[in-house]
Amino acid sequence: MRPTHPPIPVTILSGFLGAGKTTLLNQLVSQPELADALVIINEFGEIPLDHMLVAHSTENLVMEMSSGCLCCNIRGDLVKTLRDITWRFSRQGQRQFQRVLIETTGLADPASIVHTLMTHPQVADRYRLDGIVTVLDMATGQHSLDHHSEAVKQAAMADCLLLAKPDLTTAEQRTDLYRRLDGINPAAPRWEIDHGHIDAAKLLDLGPFSTEGKVPNVAQWLNEEAYTKQATHHHEAHGHDHDHSDHDVNRHDDHIKAFCFAIDTPIPEDRLTAWLDELTEFLGNDILRVKGILNVKGREQPLAIHGVQHVFHPPTPLPVWPSDDRRSRLVFITRDIDREVVENTLQSLHRPLPNVRDEP
Repeated sequence: MRPTHPPIPVTILSGFLGAGKTTLLNQLVSQPELADALVIINEFGEIPLDHMLVAHSTENLVMEMSSGCLCCNIRGDLVKTLRDITWRFSRQGQRQFQRVLIETTGLADPASIVHTLMTHPQVADRYRLDGIVTVLDMATGQHSLDHHSEAVKQAAMADCLLLAKPDLTTAEQRTDLYRRLDGINPAAPRWEIDHGHIDAAKLLDLGPFSTEGKVPNVAQWLNEEAYTKQATHHHEAHGHDHDHSDHDVNRHDDHIKAFCFAIDTPIPEDRLTAWLDELTEFLGNDILRVKGILNVKGREQPLAIHGVQHVFHPPTPLPVWPSDDRRSRLVFITRDIDREVVENTLQSLHRPLPNVRDEP
């Protein structure tokens, strides 16, 4: 029997080793917005604690999972935890939490957790991804991005980027890091945080789904304007001479590309299904994120699509269009896939596909 309650929102808290996730978490769980959250902490260690319930000063429900990295060794344990917590943390039949926050290890790949939330039959109906929040140490972030592909992927997949330890960073370092993040993930909001302090409300409801009757902020979720600015900056940077002596041509984020499409004509629904199948089959592993709001022929309301690598959330009807603009819009963050390759797949939406162009 399918659950009758709305899916529980899940926030993934990611970030490379030493970025400051635990400091941030300690601040977040003391705020009213997360008073009803269950926190799953994945500490990678040699001694398995078997989901030991640990005490916490704020009365938040905290699960600690130490038998391996969430993205690989204990994916089955994560499923078991998400399946069981709804009854383990209930009183008189009432669940005692309204959302879940998962703190991953510094080496975790957020994609594997997202795949679990989207596809596992014991989880997908009960939970939904609310957002991926990635913490990046401003002082050491460049080094992490240079030497660790995990750090680049965590930043590229984020719905929100938190830049920690700004007091340890020079103005030049800050400018260089911001410019670099423009290429990795231009659309994610960025917040500088001092000793983990940030309003928890800024990290919640980051997806296209409404909660408690609120209309989702789809325009903020897509933020396609950021991709246009990123493309302009990229063009300007390559149109002038710069000193690239410190630039490593093999650095990990050189493989990351971000771009946006706009499609004027409504899309036939059967062609949409064919396109999603083609995209996942041939390019899935290297498409880090896809977000879109689509005008589907015969529908008054827009459809939202969201994909992570080869897994797509079922297209979801939205209550209203975010503006008078009725064009379909798609944003992509890819690894080693050029814009032209994705554009070629779009031909399956229309034959020929009319008026596909850069946004706006």
